[in-house]
Amino acid sequence: MNNLNNIWQSYRAIITFSLMGFVLLFVGFNQSWALVIGIINMSLISAIMALGVNIQWGYAGLFNVGIMGFAALGGVSVVLISQQPVTEAIDAGGIKMLLALALGAATIAAGVLLNRRGVNKWLISLIVVIGYLFTRFYFSEASKLIEKVDPAISGYLGGFGLPIMLSWIVGGIAAAGAAWWIGKITLSLRSDYLAIATLGISEIIIYVIKNEDWFVRGLKNVYGLQRPVPYEVDMQKSEWLQNLVAWIHKSELQFLSQSEQISKLSDYVREASVVFVKLSYSGLFLIILVAFIILSNLALNSPWGRKVRAIRDNEVAASAMGKNITRQHLQIFVIGSAIVGVAGALLVTYDGIFIPTAYQPLRFTFLIWVMVIVGGSGNNLGSVLGAFIMWFIWIQSGPIGLWVVEMLGNYVQEGNTSLEFIEDRVHYLRLIFMGSIMLLIMRFSPGGILPEKNKEL
Repeated sequence: MNNLNNIWQSYRAIITFSLMGFVLLFVGFNQSWALVIGIINMSLISAIMALGVNIQWGYAGLFNVGIMGFAALGGVSVVLISQQPVTEAIDAGGIKMLLALALGAATIAAGVLLNRRGVNKWLISLIVVIGYLFTRFYFSEASKLIEKVDPAISGYLGGFGLPIMLSWIVGGIAAAGAAWWIGKITLSLRSDYLAIATLGISEIIIYVIKNEDWFVRGLKNVYGLQRPVPYEVDMQKSEWLQNLVAWIHKSELQFLSQSEQISKLSDYVREASVVFVKLSYSGLFLIILVAFIILSNLALNSPWGRKVRAIRDNEVAASAMGKNITRQHLQIFVIGSAIVGVAGALLVTYDGIFIPTAYQPLRFTFLIWVMVIVGGSGNNLGSVLGAFIMWFIWIQSGPIGLWVVEMLGNYVQEGNTSLEFIEDRVHYLRLIFMGSIMLLIMRFSPGGILPEKNKEL
């Protein structure tokens, strides 16, 4: 019976992905291919992020709503690794900032060490207070000096000037490190308390990023990030691309005058350069997504994966068999958060700009969870499908809403107040569409479009 269900689920995966592909082709033919490839790229990044959440929730039942914070750490890694160092800022306050951070770390280490050795609490408190005051003094002086260095353009220390692809790995490591620290504190809590704790820590991370200008410019944003693919302007000058576009549109161009051919070909080359660059990103993102899916499936089907699912299904029985529940949860939490961190780094790389205010719970927590729930928790392909469906709705809800309003306008008298009310608030339709889809899926297919496959343990 399980084999028949799994076979049917495989066919259902093929059917649903094919339908999604036809929808994207329809949009490409009727709107823009650059738009479609942009949707695909953002869907691929969202799928990687949803995969990380699915590993935590679908594999181990960990309710993490701090996704936003781990994605932000990935974005910060792009700035710190790929941006060129601001030598003036380093000369102005770099040494003092390094001293402040060293003093802070030494104060924390001293407090912990002395407490473990049973030293008098008042003496520990005195040492910590003195260390804090010195740390605060040097930190304030250093941050002021750094932020005064050409604040309109820099005003921060910059990065290491290394290849941007390295930042994707560093983003995953940074998120994994934060997850380990958070997990050591919170994973012993119940699921509802774990959710509250991860949400609070996520907000703290965003708050620090927004307010520490010396670090990543705060609310001033960081732009001009490196790109792992060519620039559109360079592609437009490429002879092979010009020849390819001319060959594709040969039948159309041959009936035009020379001046019209040059003008039309220039337009086509400009459009083709945008599509080529987006396709280059698609190739990179697809390789990373496929690699993560293969590795996660191998892990899920291994003895380790069977142990994780056994703990998820019955912690009491697994604990009675000698399994370390907390250790296993910590591993899953770190792995899933690392994948989210990589996705956060990919997103900033694709945008080419780091905007701290863009990290909103609706986009980086609620939407990702909807992707996992709609696609099917516990199923990696389900998370990918959910990412494509929900991101498509997120982007196309506006045009769909305007089309609906236009259709209603054909049957309603012009100037109708109800119609104007809907038209002014058409951007809210994305929330209505997303909520409706999630409710329908939960009502008629509680396990999602592609539920978790039944496996013999």
